[in-house]
Amino acid sequence: MSELFFGAFTVVRRYDARPARVFAAFSDREIKQRWMGCEEVSAPVIERLDFEVGGREISRGGGQDGAEHLFDGRFLDIVPDRRIVFAFVMHVGGRKISASLGTVEFTPDREGTVLTFNEQGVYLGEDGWAEREEGTAVGMDQLGAWLASERKVA
Repeated sequence: MSELFFGAFTVVRRYDARPARVFAAFSDREIKQRWMGCEEVSAPVIERLDFEVGGREISRGGGQDGAEHLFDGRFLDIVPDRRIVFAFVMHVGGRKISASLGTVEFTPDREGTVLTFNEQGVYLGEDGWAEREEGTAVGMDQLGAWLASERKVA
């Protein structure tokens, strides 16, 4: 029988973009596809993004080890420009590795936004919370780089 590992983490970032712009980076499939991912998963493809309460998000990408990484989530609560709450499972190589609850909060800060990403859940078989937190931090940094590059173009 597999062991269960429970965990939680929070990643906080400040962006020089208004909450509506940062929120759109999560709610708009084309925008999200431009910045999404982490070091462990190369070029994930968003297959589905039904951005509404009860809607699904599905993305796939190849891992460094060659195994497919699958994200399968459902949106539980959405408050435009303020909050997104979603539940999701992750599969690697066809094996379910975790089940989580994620919350993204967008707080106005002068002309920018403080983004707070919180994840809590369970790993099914081996502890991977440190890697998940690191991958999420990389993703939030990629979002920041994308927002900065868009600001330079505008």
